[in-house]
Amino acid sequence: MPELRIEATINGRKVARPAKPHLRLLDFLRDDLELTGTKEGCGAGECGTCSVFVDGVLMKSCLVPVAKAQGTRIETVEALANSGELSILQKAFHKAGASQCGYCIPGMVMAATAAIRSNPFAGREEIKERLGGNICRCTGYQKIIDAVEMARDVQNGKLSASVFAEDEPEDGAFIGANVRRIDAPSKVAGALKYAGDMVMPHMLHVQVLRSPHAHARVVSIDVSEAEAMDGVEGVITSADVPGEDGFGVFVHDQPIMARGKVRYIGEAVAAVAAEDVLTAKRALAKIKVVYEPLPAVFDPDEAMQPGAPVLHDYAPDNITKHIPIRVGDVTKGFAASELIVEQTYSTQAIEHAYLEPEAGLGYVDADGVVTIISPSQNITHHREMLSKIIAQPISKVRFIMSPVGGGFGGKEDMIYQGMLALLAMKTRRPVRLVFTREESIISTAKRHPSRTTLKMGLSKDGRIRAFEMRMISDGGAYGMSTEGVMRKAAILAAGPYAIANVKIDTYGIYTNNTPSGAFRSFGALQAQFATESHLDICAEKLGLDPFEIRRINAMRDGATTHTKQKLKSVSILRALEAAEKASDWEKGAPVSRGETRSDHATQGIRPPCALGARFEAPAAAERSEVA
Repeated sequence: MPELRIEATINGRKVARPAKPHLRLLDFLRDDLELTGTKEGCGAGECGTCSVFVDGVLMKSCLVPVAKAQGTRIETVEALANSGELSILQKAFHKAGASQCGYCIPGMVMAATAAIRSNPFAGREEIKERLGGNICRCTGYQKIIDAVEMARDVQNGKLSASVFAEDEPEDGAFIGANVRRIDAPSKVAGALKYAGDMVMPHMLHVQVLRSPHAHARVVSIDVSEAEAMDGVEGVITSADVPGEDGFGVFVHDQPIMARGKVRYIGEAVAAVAAEDVLTAKRALAKIKVVYEPLPAVFDPDEAMQPGAPVLHDYAPDNITKHIPIRVGDVTKGFAASELIVEQTYSTQAIEHAYLEPEAGLGYVDADGVVTIISPSQNITHHREMLSKIIAQPISKVRFIMSPVGGGFGGKEDMIYQGMLALLAMKTRRPVRLVFTREESIISTAKRHPSRTTLKMGLSKDGRIRAFEMRMISDGGAYGMSTEGVMRKAAILAAGPYAIANVKIDTYGIYTNNTPSGAFRSFGALQAQFATESHLDICAEKLGLDPFEIRRINAMRDGATTHTKQKLKSVSILRALEAAEKASDWEKGAPVSRGETRSDHATQGIRPPCALGARFEAPAAAERSEVA
């Protein structure tokens, strides 16, 4: 198709230049005009990071064909700051602390500007409604709404503009003081450059060929047609790795690209560097891969069974890591218990959903140092691993951490940086890879799904006599952070409670699912969901208030944990008291949904357990005492 010639007024200046007809307005702004304040988070019109004004109307530029820009007047976030002076709304975002990672903020500022322009007196609920098309993953929206209200009130004269003045902590006491983020102005102005915004002279664009199979042997890969294409400067597979091909957080079991076989759908098989993204995508279609499908396993319990498909030869039972903890004697503890409750809990895989998709830039500098710029949350470890992978001394490897547009643990893994290094070395030109949202979801680590069986024995006054937990977690195709997650789960499984008899087993299991990795509060979240839910069930069965059963078992100052850690100060009692007071809690035993405590008092009954826990008692007399 012939190129278009786009003539439009963009940020007050007339622009006339050619554009590829397949481009979106977003691509034209970012790639052709280098207005990178407009971000791409989803490419589907859902997140709002690409919001711009077209003839005064707020629009998502990822949904607008570039041809639609012809003859229009377009405003991007860069236009809001007048000669470098932040707009009232941008100043309010800075003052209110409404920017964290900052990736969504330019689009959010545009949506907020549209809200105030549409109704300068918009109330809080209207502001929420007008910002509903923009997603933020970090701030929780409270401060964003506060910022818009502040800007509205300053604009209407209800607040003085002096509210934007810098707050200086007294006597330099920054701890405990309300100090603004020093990087907020660049974020609210759209000036901060994330990895996907960065360009270098003569830069090539990278695309990745991914496996359509969950488990298959790679019989052959033929890249000759792709390498022969005009505009293609380099194609790599695992055969191009010169050193030790393996990375991971605890066990280096993951190759840069599939070596010998693929283990999950979306695993990288080959990568292409070309003059533009479209050529790189076309080259992927020319790569011929012959697969031999293998039996796959997707359930961790099934993966542990004899005869299950084996993912890694070093782990014939598919166990990535098993953490056992034994304290006291749980058999005696259960024998001494008057109530025994056993229940199974499960948690699902969860996508991190950071607004910034994975992206990175790789190049070899004038001194031969292989340099990677990416939003890596673990650059020191990545540097050490990459030096072995590319067979270079560590002095010849450099990692630069770009601004992180949300991570939450999901950018700890060296998923793509090795491919950038290999392509930069092969082509001797800078290379950049930017994931689509689909690539990010299909190929990067999730929170570990878990299945936890918890058995707890208690005396009738609520004291925990025995605690037994068995957690099976789906680690997916590679180890990544699984060992650390299993350790954390085991260490924190019993919670802040003093329990004499403890038996804990946490297992991380290989499956042919997308790998699992670090995610905020990893391991602890899955284990504590089970423990705290279980305590509520036990409180209900014993007729105890949920706060009370926790007070009875809470550790005190000087307690020793089940991993033999001596605690000097323990705050759980203070936390419980504050939570009970803040929640205006009505004291009493838990009740089933749809019933009230007064119902139970008048009927002389306690409700059945809402979650279906199994109740066992060792003797009929004891059963009647707690029934």
